[in-house]
Amino acid sequence: MASKISLVMTVYNRQRFVAAAIESALAQTYSDFELLVWDDGSTDQSLEIAQTYSQADPRVKVFAGRHQGRTRSLQAAHAATQGTYVGWLDSDDLLAPTALERTAHELDTHPDVGMVYTNYQVIDENGTVTGPGSRCQIPFSKDQLLLDFMTFHFRLIRHSAFVQAGGIDSDFPAAIDYDLCLRLSEVTQIQHLEQSLYFYRSHPQSMSGLDQLQQVYFSREAISRALNRRGLADKFQIEVQVKSQFFLRKRLQSTERKSK
Repeated sequence: MASKISLVMTVYNRQRFVAAAIESALAQTYSDFELLVWDDGSTDQSLEIAQTYSQADPRVKVFAGRHQGRTRSLQAAHAATQGTYVGWLDSDDLLAPTALERTAHELDTHPDVGMVYTNYQVIDENGTVTGPGSRCQIPFSKDQLLLDFMTFHFRLIRHSAFVQAGGIDSDFPAAIDYDLCLRLSEVTQIQHLEQSLYFYRSHPQSMSGLDQLQQVYFSREAISRALNRRGLADKFQIEVQVKSQFFLRKRLQSTERKSK
């Protein structure tokens, strides 16, 4: 019998964090779920770590793929899901124990809602909470979503709404979730559950400068396409401001270099 919820996790070289991510899923108070771990050709021990959990718990299903990037990995993982509801858990993040229970309850009791999202806390590489997430403090509206990605984490989506919105767009190697949320907002109701049920890990390996530029570029593309779909492209154009910060570091003097 198919599980009610399908959790999707794509993994690429996350051996330091993937065990904690999987354990946070297995610690859920809501047990009717499957966790699909799609390894995107990791060259470290990520795949082997995930497989140890699949051997111990049949809800964990591990797929070993070749390296093809997150977009195609997400598409492949979603094709294997069987749940009525689907959600994403990043391989370096954590779910709060009641995340599935509370978000599933909202979808169960509000059949017109196609996606529910929660607040989140930011944690560092050691798992220490550093503060509340800033994005989820922005009130949700379909129009404001054009400017602010407040539906950041955690999201549980009705599978039928996911399909109606068109699923994952292959044109987006970055800003994949933002593009999806924009399209979901156009076909279904979205609800904000104001409880912190997700822990987003910020660490040096999470996103490089090049990744950040890609995020900006494809976020702009997602907004542009949304404006076209909504018949607003003749009224609005997108302007992007990318802010840079520069720092001065004191040079070591020659005597200091020799002493090191």
